[in-house]
Amino acid sequence: MDGAAGKESGEHASHGRLTRVETSVSLLCLPCAGASATMYLRWRRLLPQWVRVVPVELPGRGSRLAESGARDFDSLVAQLCAEQAEAMRGRFAIFGHSMGALLAFGMARRLRSMGHALPLALLASASAAPSRRDPDRFAGKTGDAALIADLRKQGGTPEEVFASPELMRITLDVLGADYGVCEGFRYPGEAPLPMPVHVFAGRDDDIEAERIHAWSAEASGAFSLDWFSGGHFFIREQETAFLGALSQRLGHAVAGNHHASHALA
Repeated sequence: MDGAAGKESGEHASHGRLTRVETSVSLLCLPCAGASATMYLRWRRLLPQWVRVVPVELPGRGSRLAESGARDFDSLVAQLCAEQAEAMRGRFAIFGHSMGALLAFGMARRLRSMGHALPLALLASASAAPSRRDPDRFAGKTGDAALIADLRKQGGTPEEVFASPELMRITLDVLGADYGVCEGFRYPGEAPLPMPVHVFAGRDDDIEAERIHAWSAEASGAFSLDWFSGGHFFIREQETAFLGALSQRLGHAVAGNHHASHALA
């Protein structure tokens, strides 16, 4: 994949938007570490009508605040697959941002191992490939001070949260548990997934490009990589361009238009 050539072509392609698709698709959306499903609610009015956005709430936050947060990656994946069985009937795809991308990968892998219906596509955002996770990513991030510093570094957390001791406490507890889930992930080293894999990344994120490009090894067929200006939360910084690219990739998957592996940047 040529970085310079990719960057030039992607500036145009990422703004593309499919205007008509013959059938609808459910898009399960998994949140990043420390966040709730509410981060995707606005997509219901911003994405095309043929996309049924399904924000997936994880235990221990949002509407499930009273539940205990998960601390084991495989157990959480199994729980999500069971809980979202109804949403995964008919045509569906799975999207995840950051930690959500890792969970989306785990769900697709589990569905395959169980012989269940598979998503039309796996869409991953702001995440290193499962095979290229940074083993030191969560080192030393166990205390409040370290977690707050990481929140500041990643961006995306409203100032209202930092200003509220109650909201800050909830956020830190959820974030700490989520980091434990991510830290416990072990790459399975299985065969590539039999579905298109579409990846989105921010040019100013601190994830090395080669770790993101490595997602291509997880796809046995179509693969794409779209780059956007911005950091870890480019999906908010470049929301219009990103959602245009997301709907385009999803539309291609729905239409069965699976092309040879390529990358846009």
